Amino acid sequence: MFLVGVLILSDACFQDPLLDATTAAVETAFAGAKHNYTVTSKAIIPDDFDAIQSKIIGWSAKPGLDLILTCGGTGFTDRDITPEAIRPLLHREAPGIVHQLLSESLKITPYAIMSRPVAGVRNQSVVITLPGSPKAAVENLQAVLGVLGHALAQIGLTDSRALHQKFNRTINDALPDSDSSPVVHPVPSDALATLHSSSLHHCPHGHTKPSCGISKHKLVSNDLSSPVTLRARALPFPMLPVPEALALIAKFTPAPTKITKRITDDLAGYILAEDVFASVDVPSFPASIVDGYAVVSADGTGTYPVVAVSHANASEKTTLRPGEIARITTGAPVPLGADAVVMVEETELITTDGTEEKEVKILAIGVKPLDNVRAVGSDIQKGTKILAKGTPFASNGSEVGVLASVGVTHVAVFAKPTVGVLSTGNELLDLKTFTGEVKYGQIFDSNRPTLLSAVKNSHFAAVDLGIAVDRAESLEEVIREAFAQCDILITTGGVSMGELDLLKPVIERKLGGVIHFGRVAMKPGKPTTFATVEIGGFTKIIFGLPGNPASASVTFNLFVLPSMMKNAGYEQSGVATVDVELTQDIRLDPRPEYHRVYVFQKYDEVTKLHKLVAESTGFQRSSRIGSMKGANGLLCLPSSKTAGSVLRAGEHVKAMLIDSLRN
Repeated sequence: MFLVGVLILSDACFQDPLLDATTAAVETAFAGAKHNYTVTSKAIIPDDFDAIQSKIIGWSAKPGLDLILTCGGTGFTDRDITPEAIRPLLHREAPGIVHQLLSESLKITPYAIMSRPVAGVRNQSVVITLPGSPKAAVENLQAVLGVLGHALAQIGLTDSRALHQKFNRTINDALPDSDSSPVVHPVPSDALATLHSSSLHHCPHGHTKPSCGISKHKLVSNDLSSPVTLRARALPFPMLPVPEALALIAKFTPAPTKITKRITDDLAGYILAEDVFASVDVPSFPASIVDGYAVVSADGTGTYPVVAVSHANASEKTTLRPGEIARITTGAPVPLGADAVVMVEETELITTDGTEEKEVKILAIGVKPLDNVRAVGSDIQKGTKILAKGTPFASNGSEVGVLASVGVTHVAVFAKPTVGVLSTGNELLDLKTFTGEVKYGQIFDSNRPTLLSAVKNSHFAAVDLGIAVDRAESLEEVIREAFAQCDILITTGGVSMGELDLLKPVIERKLGGVIHFGRVAMKPGKPTTFATVEIGGFTKIIFGLPGNPASASVTFNLFVLPSMMKNAGYEQSGVATVDVELTQDIRLDPRPEYHRVYVFQKYDEVTKLHKLVAESTGFQRSSRIGSMKGANGLLCLPSSKTAGSVLRAGEHVKAMLIDSLRN
């Protein structure tokens, strides 16, 4: 067995390791090799001279790797310094390997003249530089793979004659009679992960070179033009943990944009995009808190003439002198000269003129200045920040009320994305057009109504895109039309391994989109897909959710809602998580699971406090929409690989709240 190290040299991949498709392609290329190669070391470093030399020296230190493959940096740009960094480190060069690399590459593309490979031996490690693109790296490796084992086996020997005899039959078997070229072992097309058919690739950082190692779109989905017999037998996307999937969603969800809204609009769910300051004092005049009589507090108890009436309306200013009082209503301005208000309950009517009060006796003792008076600016002072950027507008209208109190008519908010919901599948029946006949093999589409309701109840605009048939051209057309009016597209179905699971190929091969992940280590929802597509200069988001109803609902709450909220400007996106106590034993799955539950409050006789408990909704099969009925929480269950097979009743776990608490 030969131990191999694969070293990616790319500034871009070092910044974003997800751009690296070359490592996986090279590993796959070894699968068909005659000798046993095992990639034990993998790394990504920038195009930096010292970093390259340090890594090569470390990997080749005795005892080191048998084979070191570098990928990238062999072209003509200023950052292509791999040959210059590696050549001085070689104890012996291998010009034959270099010749084979160039001659085979030139048979594929004339652009190979711009590649500057280096090969040789350092200590007991063979070092070979390959281009950076997945396709070109594999083609170069296959050019020497047939005889590379013989070269590696010679390292450390003093006499190679016995080895030559041992390898003679093996090498001859590897070489076809009509050609001296080594056998090229087939590599699955999905392992090449590249957009272009030649070794020349476009680097997203603005230059073109054979060694970049990054294609604009990494094509790993099935080729729709190929027969079904050639499709991948397993999803070629890595199985990501949920936290990594959420991190990618946060990274690639577009930042929010500002718009202006009137406060008379429906602002529920919008996020304030700028701080708002008060332009006036609230109240702007001293106002009475109660119905009663405005008084001069120093006058004390006694009978006083009623010389004025102050109502809560626009009026002329009035002035009281000591020994006078004025009748006043709640919210009305306190006359000048008065400094307190006495409640009507603490007074006695003495004389009238038949229709109006003439004299009233003040009974209240110890009246002090500002009693029952709202002082100027006591609620809100002019110039103070009344609402901060990032404040969400609640559905109860409280933020709108604050804005209105200081005379604000328009505010800057973050635009909320419009969300389209599309179901896919020939078997689906649309309730809108259902005629009353269900044919064998047909089912009602429950995903679309469920998700449309969930989007609307989260205060986002939802667009019903209907049902797309399982045909690539139709699906592409529907998606393009959807993005004319939608920012985020939710699809259900078509993301797994069937021949009619078309979403991933359509995204990559028809729309030129980028799939950031296509599998998640979770139950339910493993084939959940997150992708972005550039259309008209704008980044559009696609969430491909599983077709099973429970899976679609769970993954909407876990993945889609946080993206919607981030795009709408929420600083903390996603649903709230609480600690709950289990009411029953829960068996764990090897995958982390999101188990549908009822979460409700229960009185604890021991602590004399209410606690949150969770009760399973029953059978959790992903196709069982009934498991979502009444569910207001998702238990965040760990894998059985780390937490044992069962969580017992009474144990505490985290739960995501996807609806209001039950009593």
